[in-house]
Amino acid sequence: MSRLKNESVLITGGASGLGLAIVERFLDEGASVTVMDKSEKATSALTQKIKEKGFADKLLAVNGDVRNYQDNENAVASCVAKFGKLDCIIGNAGIWDFSKSLVDLPVEQLDQSFDDLFHINVKGYLYLAKAALEPLARSGGSMIFTVSNAGFYPDGGGPLYTATKHAVVGLIRQFAFELAPHIRVNGVAPGAIDTNLRGSEALGQDEKVIPGKMLGQAIPNLVPVGVMPKPKDYAGAYVFFASREDNIPSTGVILNHDGGLSARGFTKNRGGDKLLSQLNIEV
Repeated sequence: MSRLKNESVLITGGASGLGLAIVERFLDEGASVTVMDKSEKATSALTQKIKEKGFADKLLAVNGDVRNYQDNENAVASCVAKFGKLDCIIGNAGIWDFSKSLVDLPVEQLDQSFDDLFHINVKGYLYLAKAALEPLARSGGSMIFTVSNAGFYPDGGGPLYTATKHAVVGLIRQFAFELAPHIRVNGVAPGAIDTNLRGSEALGQDEKVIPGKMLGQAIPNLVPVGVMPKPKDYAGAYVFFASREDNIPSTGVILNHDGGLSARGFTKNRGGDKLLSQLNIEV
């Protein structure tokens, strides 16, 4: 069943990683998708990939920087011009701080690295929401924002990244209050993910990507589900929140879609490793 048939969706940071997985899933679900991404190279590759899958008429790629309000406004206007309306925005563009701790943050880089993280991870969402307000109110649509396990727990990043994701939690709850009952506002908080999230230019991290070999090897032993999820494994949560059929009761909700971090034990990661043998189940 195509749960998003005839829906028009705008996704920031949609040309790679988690954003790309969301784009592909939404197209499969019947939506028309506008992607706003800073990288012209990435949007060109995205356009070609989607064309090869037969969805060329359902995709619009727009280059823009989420830190610039006019770029957000242009993406919204371009979406409405091509598809006639806007039903859902997904604020997804973001950067990490590679868990740079307070003691390791150079004083001379604090100001610019703070701006790097907050301008992309928080102001970018604020700008997108503001730019999309009128068309979403007209369509009775929704907003979805990518949070992180770092929005709820320590050690999902350093103080800068963790602070931005806590701020996003606040934005979602405040937006949900201010915009109800006309626009629903929710969030998805992924845990570990096999993607290519980059870091702060001020910290020299803009060419680094996660997960990295060590993290990829460690995660299966750290989360109860026992795997390093791929971007596509998270995409269904966004479909649920965007759906006009499945998500009528939800606003101000953030799904901790984190591999079971809140279910970890005190002395060990999980308790079910021997379950199948105890039940005499062969695998």
